[in-house]
Amino acid sequence: MAEERLQKILARAGVASRRKAEQLMLAGRVSVNGRPVMALGSKADPERDRIKVDGRLLRLAQPPVYLALNKPDGCVTTVSDPQDRQTVMGFLKGVKARVFPVGRLDYHSEGLLLLTSDGDFANAATSAASHLTKTYLAKVNGPLSPEQEEQFRQGIPLHGRRTLPARLRLLRRAANPWYEVSLIEGRQNQIRLMFRCFGRLVEKLRRVRIGFLELGPLKPGEYRALTPAEVARFRKILRLDDARRLPAAAGRCAHRQRVTVHSERS
Repeated sequence: MAEERLQKILARAGVASRRKAEQLMLAGRVSVNGRPVMALGSKADPERDRIKVDGRLLRLAQPPVYLALNKPDGCVTTVSDPQDRQTVMGFLKGVKARVFPVGRLDYHSEGLLLLTSDGDFANAATSAASHLTKTYLAKVNGPLSPEQEEQFRQGIPLHGRRTLPARLRLLRRAANPWYEVSLIEGRQNQIRLMFRCFGRLVEKLRRVRIGFLELGPLKPGEYRALTPAEVARFRKILRLDDARRLPAAAGRCAHRQRVTVHSERS
């Protein structure tokens, strides 16, 4: 890992704010490799060396984890289930970090689901203000008329509140056609309920894209870590502020960090 200013490392580890961390350094309470470090220009490499504050070894928090899972049919999008049904967490073998789903997919819905240990990321991604588009493929038990399709796109009353405009495209014309649906909101069972307003039942529903991220070749039950570039792109779209360290941390499921300091040369 590249060197960082010591006060920045202390702040990232949750010891104190950067300004308070500088005060700790000036007071001689911070040491690196057994030597007090009081120069505010000092830098550290969290991968190699040891930093102590008041004699206690500094341990940085685990870097955030970002995963994409192809959720299968017949499981719930929760960490645990009081009815003892299978949850999406059962497919994350080998993931040591404590991750949780970003939003939800219904029990019988399939497809792309994000999971993370980053609460700020999850909150931003699920906020209606983010306008993060989710795209689905829906197999329906009958076609909509052109007039119904237009109503679907414009929004329909649902539980006393009109749905936001949506994109709808007929993919396969048949007795049981496939539609592509894109939404910027995510009410529970929304797509199923919207089709039901026109007397149609959704037989299969699969989410294939969240924002720019596509489901890709993941098979049901498989997952992968998001790449650093994907995390950075999401953070830019979601307008999250602290994007400095997350791209390098993306995709790591567990990582213990130690710290070292070198004096900055003028």
